[in-house]
Amino acid sequence: MSEIEAIYEDLEADVSLEEFREAVEEKVEQMGGLADEETAAMLLAHEADGGEVEGIADVEPGMEEAKFVAKVVSIGELRTFERDGEDEDGRVVNIEVADETGSIRAAFWDDHAAAAVDELEAGQVLRIKGRPKEGFSGLEISVDEAEPDADEEVDVQLTDTYTIEQLSLGLSDVDLRGVVLETDSLRTFDRDDGSEGRVANLTLGDPTGRVRVTLWDDRADLAEELSPGESVEVVDGYVRDRDGQLELHVGDRGAVEGIEEGIEYVPESTPIEGVEIGETVDLAGVVRSADPKRTFDRDDGSEGQVRNLRIQDATGDIRVALWGEKADVDIGPGDEVAVGDVEIQDGWQDDVEASAGWRSTITVLESEAESAAEAGDDRDGAEAGLDAFADGESSSSDGASSDRADDSGGEGGGDAAPDDPADGEEVEFTGVVVQAGDPIVLDDGETTMSVEADANVGLGEEVTARGIVRDGRLEAADLF
Repeated sequence: MSEIEAIYEDLEADVSLEEFREAVEEKVEQMGGLADEETAAMLLAHEADGGEVEGIADVEPGMEEAKFVAKVVSIGELRTFERDGEDEDGRVVNIEVADETGSIRAAFWDDHAAAAVDELEAGQVLRIKGRPKEGFSGLEISVDEAEPDADEEVDVQLTDTYTIEQLSLGLSDVDLRGVVLETDSLRTFDRDDGSEGRVANLTLGDPTGRVRVTLWDDRADLAEELSPGESVEVVDGYVRDRDGQLELHVGDRGAVEGIEEGIEYVPESTPIEGVEIGETVDLAGVVRSADPKRTFDRDDGSEGQVRNLRIQDATGDIRVALWGEKADVDIGPGDEVAVGDVEIQDGWQDDVEASAGWRSTITVLESEAESAAEAGDDRDGAEAGLDAFADGESSSSDGASSDRADDSGGEGGGDAAPDDPADGEEVEFTGVVVQAGDPIVLDDGETTMSVEADANVGLGEEVTARGIVRDGRLEAADLF
């Protein structure tokens, strides 16, 4: 077999070998002798393979064409619609296909749609060629060609109900069972068409992990009806990406329903002693101390809030700053908690601390009273909880005292700026960083101060700024 014949065999082209040879000769002439027949054949093969991707994960909306092999996961209903200026109705069916790298919705139109409904079934492997685009539920592909390939194997298991670890970008019609770990408040927003949208979030866990669930419009009320610890089933959800993480969305077609089956969630956590600045980790332990919630004014005039906890596991302890709605979670000393997706930052006095923002989850695993009851003795519940994580460690009451001493910041920690300092007045203000950036905002528990300073500070860090007040801001000459 010649080199040209070998290239032709690998190409699996829809043209005859003779036609391919003629195309090679034309390519050689076009290149003016810069390529021999073998090189020209390879160039033609490369051009013919345009759009071929390694897997669904490589499909992108900007591609003119994508080709891949995937397994049929589910087949939707055939729908008809009216086309502008045409007498004949259009037809479309959405088919979920997947490979080892992900899944995608494939839209079959008109005659292809009718043939797909009649001839395809879940589990079949298809060779697909089409045009990727961003659809209502994420990335989808408008199919130009599709044919079954019985010789190819795609290692994708078909399932009626997914676990969290089985979710992948592009999945739709997802049924999933989990336990409610956390709920957020309902929010409203204005759409471009002038209508009001509604959205809320909750976090679900199952034995394989956890996922953030976004509820839209009429489904958003469910976030206020459900409670942490309640087991539920999501019906007809779809998976989307947000900031590099998968989320499960529920719209008008979907639902979240309570179920009698108890779903277990066992969080995996990083040992506190092993965390490093810049990481986003999951932590679990016993609350040693919990500071009162603080409110503060942001530079844009809005009000924020923060609450500091100190959590201990068998390897050490760490301060955790709860921001926004997280500060309202009912947590106290002795509670066993899991905090997910917290960012490790540089804290006060070169210590590390964890910051729990909007994406983080706060789950109370066991309360102080429950811990004491299960321990079977009359010791303080907090002490019993600590013993479960670290034998010989001090009790939560001792830990709370030492934490309060740490938080005081030593001498000068209680200093505060005078009330309403006059413009041009020199002041010294000590407080906790509640906004790191330009400007820095400090809070001393009673008032806040905007500080202009060329310095890097961490959220939750206690610092002292000394300088001149101008236009309501402290221009810091010293920050320590």
